[in-house]
Amino acid sequence: MPDAQKRSNKPSPRYCRILLRSGLALPAFLLLLWWWGSRSGWWSPYILPSPSVVMNSFVSMAMDGSLLRNAAASILRIVKGFSVSLAAAVSIAFACGAYAPLMRQLSPTLEFLRHIPPMATIPMLILWFGIGETSKIVIIVLAAFFPIFLNTAKGIEESDAGLVEVASLFGYDRFQVLWYVAAPSALPYILTGMRLGLGYSWRSLIAAELLAASSGLGYLILDAEQLARPDAIMVGILVIGALGSAMDVFLSKLAGRLVRYSDISV
Repeated sequence: MPDAQKRSNKPSPRYCRILLRSGLALPAFLLLLWWWGSRSGWWSPYILPSPSVVMNSFVSMAMDGSLLRNAAASILRIVKGFSVSLAAAVSIAFACGAYAPLMRQLSPTLEFLRHIPPMATIPMLILWFGIGETSKIVIIVLAAFFPIFLNTAKGIEESDAGLVEVASLFGYDRFQVLWYVAAPSALPYILTGMRLGLGYSWRSLIAAELLAASSGLGYLILDAEQLARPDAIMVGILVIGALGSAMDVFLSKLAGRLVRYSDISV
């Protein structure tokens, strides 16, 4: 009996393996450290509230609808801005692939714009469009455009020269070569650019909502800061991370399916 109790007190190797294989070992360690530090008084609750306080705030904000309302506002902005950016970036990249002189003409201007942080344009965007939805959508477009465009252009450039030559021998015109050869080749690059662009979209949007917004997760964090509620700030930060990770996982799954489909189609 004592031996059985002794064995039962040992950590299960199975759970340890699950944590290590799933990549959850570090988050579990950080959560444990957060809980233990809060319980031991290593820091002031005002600087970093305990996990239980943050969880209670999360439940309270979810029940009164404020969390869902602000999260929905941010997600809707991300979807709108990211969709516009994706359509523009892919279209321009393929247009440049079809007509090389166009890339030479656009390259200096795009290179100049690429080095301007979207956040630096916020004062002018507010001046031009006000603090409504348009300025926030434009910020997302500026943030997400270049990762998608550059990766798409790189994918088109890396197209198999042998396949391009064979397609030309079979009488394919320039646009057919792009559609049947370059597009499948560029698909992994496009999906990588989409994942990068999505991350930049979240960063730029939250910063924009911190400066000028009446809704959204950035606004929720700013409002909590003004009310001296670090627990609500932590809720906003954690929800942003969770939503961004969920959308990235969705894009990763979509990427795997589309790449396999593209390989089969080719």
